[in-house]
Amino acid sequence: MDGDEEDIRILAFLCNWCSYAGADLAGVSRLKLPPNVRNIRVMCSSRINPVWILRAFFNGADGILVAGCHPKDCHYTRGNFYTRRRLVLLKNIFETLNLEEERIRLSWISASEGLKYSMVVKDFTDLVKKKGPNPTRSEIFL
Repeated sequence: MDGDEEDIRILAFLCNWCSYAGADLAGVSRLKLPPNVRNIRVMCSSRINPVWILRAFFNGADGILVAGCHPKDCHYTRGNFYTRRRLVLLKNIFETLNLEEERIRLSWISASEGLKYSMVVKDFTDLVKKKGPNPTRSEIFL
């Protein structure tokens, strides 16, 4: 692995019921996953505070992935609809601050979609690698 790959940091907030189980299935299935993705399990994607995403970004994350249950399959009924609404607003905030909104991705991944999780993570990692390190990354937080 070259130095650029090691420098890229991606933080993934995963819903406990679906996307985290999908990530687990990808691991159990021994699918090749990028080593620079750190998963954080949350009970529902709607519980992710947008401030957490901003804080992670300004503290050095190069990309943020938010993954939850497919619409209408949420274990908390409408949680993923709230998530989608929040991330649209968050992307608007990124645009207003002249930040790259492409560094945030929302994806719906069920517990049985380990292959989809693998593909989403690889695709997002490739996109973030092309963009390079987070331009707001401060050396203080490294």
